[in-house]
Amino acid sequence: MILIIDFGSQFNQLIARRVRESHVYCQIVPPSINIKTIKSLNPEGIILSGGPSSIYGKNSPKIDRKIFDLKIPVLGICYGMQFMIHILGGSVKKAQKREYGFAELKIKKQEGLFKSVDKKTACWMSHGDSIEKLPKGFTITASTKNTSIAATNNKTKRFYGLQFHPEVHHTPKGKNMLHNFLFDICGCKRTWTMKNFVKNAVSEIQKTVGIKKVILGLSGGVDSSVTALLIHQAIGKNLTCIFVDNGLLRKNEAEKLRKTFGQHLKIKIRFVKAGGKFLKALAKISDPEKKRKIIGKIFMDVFETEAKKIKGAEFLAQGTLYPDIIESQSAFGGPTSIIKSHHNVGGLPAKMKLKLVEPLKYLFKDEVRQLGKTLKLNDEMIWRQPFPGPGLAIRIIGEVTRKRLTILKEVDAILLDEIRAAGYYRKLWQSFAVLLPLKSVGIMGDQRTYENIVAIRAVTSKDAMTADWARLPHKLLGKFSNRIINEVHGVNRVVYDISSKPPSTIEWE
Repeated sequence: MILIIDFGSQFNQLIARRVRESHVYCQIVPPSINIKTIKSLNPEGIILSGGPSSIYGKNSPKIDRKIFDLKIPVLGICYGMQFMIHILGGSVKKAQKREYGFAELKIKKQEGLFKSVDKKTACWMSHGDSIEKLPKGFTITASTKNTSIAATNNKTKRFYGLQFHPEVHHTPKGKNMLHNFLFDICGCKRTWTMKNFVKNAVSEIQKTVGIKKVILGLSGGVDSSVTALLIHQAIGKNLTCIFVDNGLLRKNEAEKLRKTFGQHLKIKIRFVKAGGKFLKALAKISDPEKKRKIIGKIFMDVFETEAKKIKGAEFLAQGTLYPDIIESQSAFGGPTSIIKSHHNVGGLPAKMKLKLVEPLKYLFKDEVRQLGKTLKLNDEMIWRQPFPGPGLAIRIIGEVTRKRLTILKEVDAILLDEIRAAGYYRKLWQSFAVLLPLKSVGIMGDQRTYENIVAIRAVTSKDAMTADWARLPHKLLGKFSNRIINEVHGVNRVVYDISSKPPSTIEWE
């Protein structure tokens, strides 16, 4: 177990992913964590993340200095290194020349963090402050042209500092450095596997739930699907899933999900058709936040009504993931800024009086897919691209009407059909269409048309924290554009979104 202290780095989840990829379990915690809690977690090592603050800033994040008295290894990265040096008696100053981007790292000795790392290697810098003076017992272990103390250690106390970011792929030997910390310095074992996770999670669910009943809101996405399979393995028929068909799903999606879950997985499931209620409530609503609130309220009303029919239900299961927890945790005391809230965290109405079961809450999305594979969920479900809770309502810019919904469903079906046929579906994080509140002039059959415009969005990403627009082949772009315009009545123009996240978000609303 490795503990990662979140000092606000945009890369803190990437640090965790690198540790997990090495089959070592880790948790990200805010710097407000107390020493007693750290001791109870019994970590083999601590990683202090980077962050945007200056160590001498008024509100710069800090953690109890007693972590350096626990006699366990500590690795400070960027701000984390500066904090360690500062708190242990060294000094940090504003750098004469800030260093951002690639730098050549010159390593003094190929030992410790740098065992089996070339003496000259590239690294990724991102700092405006530098170490001026080291505390007693520390030595310089690597330098760059602009930063004389690019790495340091106190070998006796097993304290290590890196001014650069080993977790990013721009530091090619960064994984080696982290491996050296995990296995040579901390003595971790490679025990974090999905097979072990299933065994422990099933045991924990059985211990928590006992013979009581659990209900789960099934969306058809990989998170809720894997949650359903895991809980079903633990308690069998005492799990009941509720699928609310809000009418805002993709073409024929509800029927596909009914077949997959009802026939193949043998999980008890209640399907509720409620599309009319959602469309009626969304009439003349254009504001995206109002749409979300309306959809959320109606969903909970329908869900609660159905849940009351299940006698003896005491638990509600949710497919909450670790990024949801981290970002919500940051909103309540951690330094990482958040862009939007997550519907799975804190979204349970008090009047339902159900206890939460969140068996995936310490997993990242890629780990959930690995877990799905371990539980023998079919590939189509495992690799299903993320789909927003409010469905197509937030991919229709402006008012949601039955006609506009029908148009978007047809466009979306053609797009995904061509994306799959070209072998790009699993290469993309998301690919979808957006119906714009605009019309344009066109010509069809020698006649003037004035019809809708659709925008196509396709992005690549690892975890949706950042995303880049997908460079799809021109031939593929032309193929789905032609099919959409020719086959979908009411569309005469297709455009392609070439913005990345940040500054844009993946979804338009």
